Amino acid sequence: MSILHGDCLVNLPKLDDASVQLVYLDPPFFTQKSHSLRTRDNATEYSFADRWDSLTDYLAFLREVLTECRRLLKNDGSLFLHCDKSASHHLRVLLDEVFGSENFQSEIIWAYKRWSNAKKGLLNAHQTIFFYSKTENFKFNTRYTDYSPTTNVDQILQARVRNESGKAIYQRDEDGNTVTGKEKRGVPFSDVWNIPFLNPKAKERVGYPTQKPILLLERIVEIATDKGDCVLDPFCGSGTTLIAAKLLERNYLGFDISAEAVQLAERRLLEPIKTESHLLTVGEESYLEKSDYERAILKTLEAIPVERNNGIDGFLKLYVNHRPVAVRVQKSGEDLEDAKSKLIAASKSKKCALMILVRTHRQSDYLFAPEEDESLLVIDAYDLLIEDWLQSHKYSKIELVDEKEKIRQAS
Repeated sequence: MSILHGDCLVNLPKLDDASVQLVYLDPPFFTQKSHSLRTRDNATEYSFADRWDSLTDYLAFLREVLTECRRLLKNDGSLFLHCDKSASHHLRVLLDEVFGSENFQSEIIWAYKRWSNAKKGLLNAHQTIFFYSKTENFKFNTRYTDYSPTTNVDQILQARVRNESGKAIYQRDEDGNTVTGKEKRGVPFSDVWNIPFLNPKAKERVGYPTQKPILLLERIVEIATDKGDCVLDPFCGSGTTLIAAKLLERNYLGFDISAEAVQLAERRLLEPIKTESHLLTVGEESYLEKSDYERAILKTLEAIPVERNNGIDGFLKLYVNHRPVAVRVQKSGEDLEDAKSKLIAASKSKKCALMILVRTHRQSDYLFAPEEDESLLVIDAYDLLIEDWLQSHKYSKIELVDEKEKIRQAS
């Protein structure tokens, strides 16, 4: 288990044939840019150049690397090549030539959410990992994830057979009862992986440009190797692949042409720090704080919901004088004055131009008066307006309550 400073094309030929179970490559992407990033304390800057004289030179370089990697792989070994849109189409063809198109296994899409930018066109929110095996008899450990909330798990547990028309139907015993199928572990991993990008405050982040999450590399190592197998990263950078291998009790070997990157990787290996993803642990649903009723009101106002703010529930999509317009929906049992105070306080910190407060219920001890503050608009929710209309048509109080409840449930 080691990290070596130097060009991988110098070091790879020194290794024995069929000595590696897994190769993961995160090579330069042919971005034709120089990449740099500083550590959180701004004390150190790490950088590397991804500039090439031509695409031909770039592909020729990687052809040499991939050819060596194929030689090093065991017969049941696999290679995962990480890339982005810059040259992915060229790399897929190159991999077919080196490994054979019959040994292509998957095009993995690593999908993540990042802040938008001013770039014209669609936001870049994924990278690609090509998965190739050396032969058709490759090692693969199936891993599972939970079923979708829309899946009828009770139906999945029933065994199925195909009828004379080839249609899948429930299998039944001689008494006509459905037969229980084999135990289910969940849904096998697909080729789309939703693993969060490392945020700037993640403890795992070390300030190295293009650093990948350990969670991503752990998934690759888990499905393609067993404990004790050897994992190779010819472009190890800050050492994320090696850390994932160490945490999963695999042997590892890495090269990098940057002495600073090798030193950083060595320090990380001494004290590995992995950021657990709260999103993956609890799911996106846990971040949703708005009720269906509040969300329905925000939708009618064409407002963007805000999930984690004590005073603001949403913002209108349109700005006024280049500043946002905040919206708050009065909560159940909340005094209107309290709702207004929270909205005003939160809006000041966000430098909002205007505010909208949606009243959702009446208070017998509260006298509603038009607002004097021109920056604040108080409006009634649609069910309150309907209630007024129904009252004007002399509906009974009981009928009004029933009708209002129906409207709330429908929303």
